Amino acid sequence: MSAPVVTALDWVPDGAKGLVRDLRVRWALEEVGQPYDVRLLRFGTHKEGTHRARQPFGQVPTYEEDGLVLFESGAIVLHVAERHPGLLPEEPKARARAIEWLFAALNSVETPITERFYAAVIECNESWADARLPMVDDRVRGRLGELSQRLSDADWLDGDFSVGDLMMVSVLRPLRRSGIVDEFANLGAYVDRGEARPAFQRALQAQLANFTGTAPEGWTMPGKAPAP
Repeated sequence: MSAPVVTALDWVPDGAKGLVRDLRVRWALEEVGQPYDVRLLRFGTHKEGTHRARQPFGQVPTYEEDGLVLFESGAIVLHVAERHPGLLPEEPKARARAIEWLFAALNSVETPITERFYAAVIECNESWADARLPMVDDRVRGRLGELSQRLSDADWLDGDFSVGDLMMVSVLRPLRRSGIVDEFANLGAYVDRGEARPAFQRALQAQLANFTGTAPEGWTMPGKAPAP
């Protein structure tokens, strides 16, 4: 059986380094002790036909293993967790709850966070951006407040660290730069615990080491004015 292959980008803007979603898959593989290979894509080629045959939306990561090709980080991470011990409890009800939290991270929590990213970065030059961002921030704070209340003083969402925690920490990390996560002390500490795990640190260093490419000529961040 050959090692699974994860696709990743060879370059991203500095602000995205350590946050691209192949990190979620790398982290899961590190947690279960599964070696993997990486297929690096030149930035921009992930939107082209060869990669779109694997990922119809032109995104990373994808995952290939013994003829199986998967896309979407949540589906890949769940597949890894189901194939290897370490990320899902053996007890059926606890196992179901861990999967429940994985989906909660991607649907209930990441959705408003993604909306905030578009408001704060991609659409920041629009005439309505300044008025919209506070409303989006309120929605994010509302959802994080609910999560904070549920986590309370526990280390993890439901018993021991699981695939649900891996995904929830991954979803919260990009928001941390805004300061909103650390308005909820237990959520800030929760992300710290996730990032302190040796498997996360190995995955992060591996992703950062792969950024060896350069920006395409003339590239600028969407929504941002070109650099002078």
